[in-house]
Amino acid sequence: MSDHASFLATKPLKQLLFHLAIPAVTAQMINMLYNIVDRIYIGHIPGEGALALTGLGVCMPVLMVISAFAALVGSGGAPRASILLGEGHQSEAEDLMGECFTTLMLIALPLTVILELWGNDILLAFGASGNTIIYAKQYLSVYALGTVFVQLTLGMNAFIIAQGFSTTGMLSVLVGAISNCILDPLFIFTFGMGVKGAAWATVLSQAFSTIWIICFLCGEKTALHLKRKHFRLHKNVILPALALGLSTFVMQSTESALMVCFNSSLLRYGGDIAVGAMTILSSINMFMHLPLQGFGQGAQPIMSYNYGAGNIGRVKETFHLLLKLDCSGSMLFWAATMLFPKMFIAVFTSDNNLAEFTVKALRVYFASLGLIGIQMACQMTFVSLGRAKESIIVASVRKLILLIPLIYIMPLFMNQNKTMAVYLAEPIADAIAITFTATLFAVKSRKILSVKNPGRT
Repeated sequence: MSDHASFLATKPLKQLLFHLAIPAVTAQMINMLYNIVDRIYIGHIPGEGALALTGLGVCMPVLMVISAFAALVGSGGAPRASILLGEGHQSEAEDLMGECFTTLMLIALPLTVILELWGNDILLAFGASGNTIIYAKQYLSVYALGTVFVQLTLGMNAFIIAQGFSTTGMLSVLVGAISNCILDPLFIFTFGMGVKGAAWATVLSQAFSTIWIICFLCGEKTALHLKRKHFRLHKNVILPALALGLSTFVMQSTESALMVCFNSSLLRYGGDIAVGAMTILSSINMFMHLPLQGFGQGAQPIMSYNYGAGNIGRVKETFHLLLKLDCSGSMLFWAATMLFPKMFIAVFTSDNNLAEFTVKALRVYFASLGLIGIQMACQMTFVSLGRAKESIIVASVRKLILLIPLIYIMPLFMNQNKTMAVYLAEPIADAIAITFTATLFAVKSRKILSVKNPGRT
């Protein structure tokens, strides 16, 4: 047990979880600003803000896929590294981290080439119209150049947080977010670069975060050190990590598929204004999800480390506390959006027609939002315990099995308002998926957490 990581097993649990979760929540909130600050500035470009915002919304599914590949590696490798530390295998944990670094680099190259060569065709397939394709293309052509920075920032920061360095993980995000907030108005308005300027600001900001993260992992303060000797890939090391990360990949990449389905259906039934509303709703949804993910990131190293060390009672206590935090957070946010929808929407647009339409859509789209904390707590616990199969199942059911079909089925039963029928697919899928996930977790957790010394999974 390393001197640094031992506090995950000994420090009072509530104090420890909040010590790790507060920086993680702060990091997620900062990350939210990082992701939506482009939308805020673009949405207020004089004369073309509404169309430009819709064009950026078409890009979002592509950006989600890029992030999903980083999550495939980081969210799978980091919990396993925590479990290895709990078992006392620091050298193996460092080997895993090094191989994840190599994998992220290898993923970035083909993604960049694909986006540069076929980005325009992908955007058209993802719901761009003749009015919005020019804005979407301008943003994506620049953003694609920074794919390697996205991969390394998101993927490797997970290893910083997994060691319990949540404050450092927060600072990693803060470096990029502050840079982006400064560069966005400079490039968009001062230099007159518009949408393309927003993309350049994001790329440069991600590069700054990448430099910060690599310097930390190569420094003296980290418990796991990034070393060249660990860069060579071994299938028995990297493949189990990718299997565990597959659930997060499915969750994020299917979010991209969902955006495509939503955008294409909404464009068909409601036109550009319905797609623009979806861009705003997805941004608000991100605002709620990221703090809950921050609670999960704070709980993950505690659960993973203690599971590896055989401290099952501490794992159970951590889950129960995480569940309370996630449920409270989701209910509070649901109440806020229902009571003050215009306050959230006004952040993204000053167009009255778009704002009025989005208020109506919000009340439908977020109807089941208050219960999503159950889903997130259970799914994060499956990942933290290295349960690849269960985490993949719960990630797939909600989106692939339920939500995507419902996007196309619901308009068949609501002929008078097919546009709102598309939005209604979200709360119906959420309600069913949350029930399924809670039931599966109740059944599986009894078996998973009944083993006194589980060891590696």
